[in-house]
Amino acid sequence: MAERPKMLDDLAGMAGGAFSALTGLREEAESIVRARTDEVLRKLDLVRREELDAVAELASNARAGQEAAESRLADLASRMEALAARVQALESAQPSVGGGPGMIA
Repeated sequence: MAERPKMLDDLAGMAGGAFSALTGLREEAESIVRARTDEVLRKLDLVRREELDAVAELASNARAGQEAAESRLADLASRMEALAARVQALESAQPSVGGGPGMIA
């Protein structure tokens, strides 16, 4: 009977060792698959999701900046037209200068 517990201990030790070996093999297989996948992705010239999200954010910021600039440009154009109309109105309201007696042209 004393032999039986030692044999069970040996079996348990072997099972534990086999489990550790299988865990190590699994981790190694995962790292190999990950490396091969990364290699294939590099060859396909694909981008990672984080890079795509960063570029999308940059494009969104650029679009917002462009819309703000277009709005400001439209506002400045309307102000310029209003000023041009005022200048033209003032020029047409002034009497013509020169040509009259005693005036220096």
